[in-house]
Amino acid sequence: QRVMIAMALANKPKLLIADEPTTALDVTVQKQILDLLKELQADTGMALLLITHDLGVVKYMADKVCVMKDGEIVEQNGCAALFSDPQHAYTKDLINAEPDGLAAPLADDRYPLLETGQLRVHFPIKKGFFGTAKSFVKAVDDISLDIAPGETLGIVGESGSGKTTLGRALLRLQKAQGDISFAGERISLLNTAAMRPLRRKMQIVFQDPYGALSPRMSVGEIISEGLQLHHPHMSAMERDIAVSEVLSDVGLRPDMADRYPHEFSGGQRQRIAIARAVILNPELLVLDEPTSALDRSVQAQIVELLRRLQAARNMAYLFISHDLKVVRALAHRVIVMKDGAIIEQGPCADIFSNPQTDYTRKLIQAAFELVKS
Repeated sequence: QRVMIAMALANKPKLLIADEPTTALDVTVQKQILDLLKELQADTGMALLLITHDLGVVKYMADKVCVMKDGEIVEQNGCAALFSDPQHAYTKDLINAEPDGLAAPLADDRYPLLETGQLRVHFPIKKGFFGTAKSFVKAVDDISLDIAPGETLGIVGESGSGKTTLGRALLRLQKAQGDISFAGERISLLNTAAMRPLRRKMQIVFQDPYGALSPRMSVGEIISEGLQLHHPHMSAMERDIAVSEVLSDVGLRPDMADRYPHEFSGGQRQRIAIARAVILNPELLVLDEPTSALDRSVQAQIVELLRRLQAARNMAYLFISHDLKVVRALAHRVIVMKDGAIIEQGPCADIFSNPQTDYTRKLIQAAFELVKS
């Protein structure tokens, strides 16, 4: 992202259009990028047109704000005035759509659904004359964790800390060393064929709602694909009924099954991706940055959807995110990662109210400093 900004600034423009420049960045890097833009503005007098769905970024950066809906500007005002006294109903909804609440209490008789011991994923980056690795990137380094049915385990950390690699390794989508047990079975010892029946119980929702769905398949085909693989005995009518039911569960109309991904918004696509995962009634769902590309109002809707589905199906969530506000609203426990290792973990309330490491304090401070600005 810094390289892209450098390219845009090479000719010393009088106007820089920054389209969602911080969407995929963790909170500390996000603040560094925003401070860099502020510094460049002060040095060069450059005007900045900042396009973003993150209202914390807007409050931190903007002098004047325009709110758009359906291709039209519905309200514009000075930044302070707009946030203190919004006039349009849509603006009020955006400002009031902060993910809130806390995760529902867990049952007292919790037991591990997934356990790992000394999990490692090391990528070779330098090889010797005979092709043997001489140095490695330790993307995941000796991590042990567990997660219970109905529990949400939040994974946070800066970009490159190993969060996504950890999630993929737990599902055996990434080669790893160490023990992984699911429902009492050591799946780390299973080959591809032996893992296939377990795939129904372990699903993932990927980060990008635009790249995760095949543009050549209808929504109904996308959602029912897993049923055809794992439940080949089901008739076409039974699959259609199941698709209609799960679309309703995620807040979409059943008649949308005949439409294609390009006809849906980002929030709707993320609901479709969630529907594709939960139609198989998994016991574990890995959610990799499921709200990072969504505006705040849709984020709040997805949080409520995930809460409702978890309560109804008792699923365990591994929730990977750099959005600490969403993590605080969903997670029972939080693991903080840095350079592939766990540096802090504990109950969600304890991590946010009394972080023990400077790194965690820096993450929390950066996240909520933007909100308070």
